[in-house]
Amino acid sequence: MDEKPPRAGGRVLLVVLFVVYLFLLAWIVLWKLEIPFVGGGGLRQVKLVPFAATAGAGASAPFEIVANFVLFVPFGIYLGLLAPLWPWQKAACVVAGASLILEVAQYVLAVGSSDVTDLIVNTAGGLVGIGLLNLARRRLQTRTAIVMTRVCLIWTVLALLAIGIFVASPLRYGPRDVAVVPTTSVPSQNTGTLARVNASG
Repeated sequence: MDEKPPRAGGRVLLVVLFVVYLFLLAWIVLWKLEIPFVGGGGLRQVKLVPFAATAGAGASAPFEIVANFVLFVPFGIYLGLLAPLWPWQKAACVVAGASLILEVAQYVLAVGSSDVTDLIVNTAGGLVGIGLLNLARRRLQTRTAIVMTRVCLIWTVLALLAIGIFVASPLRYGPRDVAVVPTTSVPSQNTGTLARVNASG
């Protein structure tokens, strides 16, 4: 039996949940739940060798690899629900494209390392999400879209609560007190040494 698509209201809810997910995903990946900022050149790195240390940066930490993988699993589920007729290859390209956009954004904004490891792991997470949705379809059959939309709603509410608690707590995942205004070195009139002052304009 063919899967019943969600009603108009259910599809709108699904789109809204997907938009919220994308917002949270960008906030977590780019700014690690900190206030959005534009970093300095010291935070701009590119790693082209996956899963290995390079001359300029160390290997990705296991926690980061797992976190990136888990973060992109919902991406595959949302794609499968919103575009159920897409072949998995097309969905994988969309996930990889979204991950690439985030990696490029990290470089442009100088807020972290642009790493090929992340691109691979993120795409794998999205593919696992598609696979989990296919398993759910075998069990739920015609009720898949309705049930999974409710699951996505519960996930979103729990994620918002968890993020709210994390932001309010003293715990931090990303760098704190990052200078977002470029600085210029000028001679100090009093000591003759270099003093750091904010550049105007």
